[in-house]
Amino acid sequence: MSSDSEMAVFGEAAPFLRKSEKERIEAQNKPFDAKTSVFVVHPKESFVKGTVQSKESGKVTVKTEGGEVNQIFSMNPPKYDKIEDMAMMTHLH
Repeated sequence: MSSDSEMAVFGEAAPFLRKSEKERIEAQNKPFDAKTSVFVVHPKESFVKGTVQSKESGKVTVKTEGGEVNQIFSMNPPKYDKIEDMAMMTHLH
């Protein structure tokens, strides 16, 4: 992995190609619970983030701003946000 200083050769495009070390560290340190963090299918946004509120009798209640919940998918921890190698991700959708 190259350092932030090596990204300088990309000029103005660098922030879009790789986030700063500070932003990567912040993403890695966000609180995350793999049992309650999910992605929910959304008709306009494709997927939106959601948090499992309860599970009972095979029914899952998810809190999200995305609207109706019909299918949920496991979410990767924030430390994988902006990751460059998708092979390291736990869940691929």
